[in-house]
Amino acid sequence: MPQPPPQDPRPRLPALSTADAPLTPSTSQRNRGAQALQAIGVQLVALSAAQLARLDLPEALHEAVVAAQRMRAHGAHTRQMQSIGKLMRQLEPTVLSRVRVALTPGRAGTPRPQP
Repeated sequence: MPQPPPQDPRPRLPALSTADAPLTPSTSQRNRGAQALQAIGVQLVALSAAQLARLDLPEALHEAVVAAQRMRAHGAHTRQMQSIGKLMRQLEPTVLSRVRVALTPGRAGTPRPQP
């Protein structure tokens, strides 16, 4: 005589409908956002001191960018870039949008990275 399949002892949670789904971003979306902010951080590190001063960045971010410009060791520079990304994630949206606009290429008066 065949035995019935074993029952799963864990309670089943009801599936969330799209109306009840949480509005938090997915892990992939958060990672894409973090990578985008790190890319902006790379642009900030490529700026000269005068261009960086014109952006009027928060003090902690400005110091982190200047420190990254001085670093020559690859591992230290990579860690510093991740730290800059973390600081940028903590910025207020208005400051972040101002930095993005200032770094947009083709805009008059835009500080451009020095080769």
